[in-house]
Amino acid sequence: MAEETQKNNEEELKEEEKPEKIDELSKCQKERDEYLDGWKRAKADLINYKKDEAKRFEVVIKFSNEGLIRDLVSVLDSFDLALIALENGADSKKEKGLYLIRQQLKDILKQNGLERIIVFIGQPFDPSLQEAIAELESDKPSGIIIEEVERGYLLNGKLIRPARVKVAK
Repeated sequence: MAEETQKNNEEELKEEEKPEKIDELSKCQKERDEYLDGWKRAKADLINYKKDEAKRFEVVIKFSNEGLIRDLVSVLDSFDLALIALENGADSKKEKGLYLIRQQLKDILKQNGLERIIVFIGQPFDPSLQEAIAELESDKPSGIIIEEVERGYLLNGKLIRPARVKVAK
């Protein structure tokens, strides 16, 4: 009889544990579903954020040169005035006006990070800043610059066009 009582007690305990385990399991499944939904929302938010940032980046790139272009428009206006002066035949004013326009353009480009690469005749050739377009016979040692054909430029320290030079053979 003691064995039957023990078996009955064990069965009662197992039956009592089943609803608790089911409740705990359903609670865990509910939490899992909530976490999964939250993760899916976060993933969708990230994808939307990336799309929005890509659109903003396109706008920034599209209008990043706005200030430069606005400044260059004033140079264009100055050229128009110089052409009118050329048509009217004012010689001294034409020459002075063209030099002023050139200086105005140089100043705008410098303000926007453009820097000219200075090349001296007789200095050694530097392939990191210069491009040799010809080698000529010369009384100077080999690899020495003998002529600058086209100016080179750096933009904010980055080479955008090497100086094109002729070097001694």
